[in-house]
Amino acid sequence: MKTILEPTGRITRRKYLVLFIVFYFINLLCLMIMYESIKAQNWLTLVIFGILLITTIVLLLVQAIKRFHDIGMDWKYALYLLIPPPINLIGFIYLAIKPGEIGKNQYGPDPRDTDPI
Repeated sequence: MKTILEPTGRITRRKYLVLFIVFYFINLLCLMIMYESIKAQNWLTLVIFGILLITTIVLLLVQAIKRFHDIGMDWKYALYLLIPPPINLIGFIYLAIKPGEIGKNQYGPDPRDTDPI
């Protein structure tokens, strides 16, 4: 069974978009809390939410790799998403609107046939 932690296989646009919105919201929340903790000089909170921020960024990249696989592209294109905004936001939006390959490709079966979402 595939999980959100494995960068193998393919995911649908809908699943990618749902996970993107959840992780992006968590990222924004972490950034706001980290900003407030710097102003208050609360270093423990800064470290905890910094770790959470890095974790959600990695999870976003894993989902992007799966979307690139669904499109038929290699995982290396996900490295472009590490470029700061607005370039990475354009890339994430591209992944949300680009249809995946129909049927099985070299990265696995069509996720529309196997995923409940």
